[in-house]
Amino acid sequence: MASQHKISRTLGLTATTTLSLVLVGCGDTPVPHQSFESRPDLMPPEIDMTRGEAWDDEFAESDEYIFVTPNFDTDTPTSAAMILDPTGEVVWMDPSGQHDGDDGHFDLRPQQYQDETVLTYFKGPASGGCGYGDIYLMDEDYQVFNTVTTGGSLPPHETDFHDMTITDDGTMLLLAYVGTQIDLRDIGGPEDGWVENAMVQEVDMETGEVLLEWSALDHVPVTDAMLDFEEEHQEQLDDEDDDEAELGTRDNPFDYFHINSATVDDEDAILLSARHTHAVYQIDRESGDLNWTLGGKSSDFDMDDDAVFKWQHSAARDADGTLTLLDNHANNSDEDKSSRGLRLDVDEDAMTASVVTEYTPPQDRPAGSMANTQPLDNGNMMIGWGQQSYFSEYTNEGELIYDVCHGDGCHESPIGGGGGSYRAYKGPWEGQPNTEPDVVVQQADNGQQRAYVSWNGATEVDRWRLLAGSDEDDVTQETSVNKASFETSIPVLDDSEYVAVEALDAGGAVLATTTVQ
Repeated sequence: MASQHKISRTLGLTATTTLSLVLVGCGDTPVPHQSFESRPDLMPPEIDMTRGEAWDDEFAESDEYIFVTPNFDTDTPTSAAMILDPTGEVVWMDPSGQHDGDDGHFDLRPQQYQDETVLTYFKGPASGGCGYGDIYLMDEDYQVFNTVTTGGSLPPHETDFHDMTITDDGTMLLLAYVGTQIDLRDIGGPEDGWVENAMVQEVDMETGEVLLEWSALDHVPVTDAMLDFEEEHQEQLDDEDDDEAELGTRDNPFDYFHINSATVDDEDAILLSARHTHAVYQIDRESGDLNWTLGGKSSDFDMDDDAVFKWQHSAARDADGTLTLLDNHANNSDEDKSSRGLRLDVDEDAMTASVVTEYTPPQDRPAGSMANTQPLDNGNMMIGWGQQSYFSEYTNEGELIYDVCHGDGCHESPIGGGGGSYRAYKGPWEGQPNTEPDVVVQQADNGQQRAYVSWNGATEVDRWRLLAGSDEDDVTQETSVNKASFETSIPVLDDSEYVAVEALDAGGAVLATTTVQ
């Protein structure tokens, strides 16, 4: 039987669970979130973890972290990029809280660049399922040190948020959408119609030079779209609240392809995933020619019935040669169809595709948009459920290790009521912020003075040491406690006029010192 584990914040020498209920919206709906005395500006969602049959306590001791970008419809909890530890405790939260759905972070993840682990993310406006911004790189102290954007035939700042893969060659694969005029009569549209043409660019990250530019319209006809133009057009006409221009026009181009991932397949090829054609494409990395198409109307493969996917995301080749992807199997109008992760055997000699492993949620979970799979180095599979505010980890064989909800509907249904994250990743990270720890001294309910301390983004803190007394030269209290969670609480002598807190690593070295003013 699976067990449910709610994250509670253990505060130093005491153990408490902090839960703030803020009444928001016209329905006065209670929204559970965490709050911190030392960082009242950070209000992450409450985290619920369900441990699966494959759970082992060793997973809680992993030195890897989880990266998400939840987006809420309310001010509380905060919508912001976050890093969590393996138990679901917050490690870092973007203090700017910039993710508001129209202009924010997407796709925060660790990647290798110049033999270092860095964080990459998209920042910029997003509209109609497309982004128009740039890709930022942050170092271990959470400072941006490089920005990558579109070039070549495209103006800068046109990068889409769906993917941003750094290659072993020091290049980045970028995606973009470009409104393009084309005859749409074959799919029931106007002769002088417009589509969102999907573009891929491989960009040198140091110089900005575009080494490859690929256009979907040059290789995939609009008739391959599985998104029905006439149906979409009619639904828009029937929607009285939809004030968009007529579908297939310059102001509202038809998104026939909707690219959502680009990854290196081998040295000579790139894998592309297109949601609206239900297909994965392998293209020649130099010429851009299609090598093959998997899925959709023009598939080159004979696919077993259970291998057929729809509306998919994040296609990639794993180290064992299998192809992994998130089979949404639903769009926003197909909520009766559950999504799943897939590992496929794609035989390029026999031209067949079959299921190796299926990764299913504990209960039906239709991720109508977003979502991803991430094969981990140990053979496990990480899955972010996109629109549904969950992420999960599975064994290679498909057994559930844990399932985590980070939305405001976790307690009411298997489908999160907000806070969906475009993707979820797991990987190593060592954060060393260039800020000082935050500490405040307040009087607790029992009248005792307590110091509340945290250090947003620091991964190497093992213990906190409190020094207190009349001044720096007259310390009468020295208390050392284990780091409890994001925030740790330590009792302070009531007559202490001087209070300082030191962050210690596992070897006892002082990482930083902060003084209460």
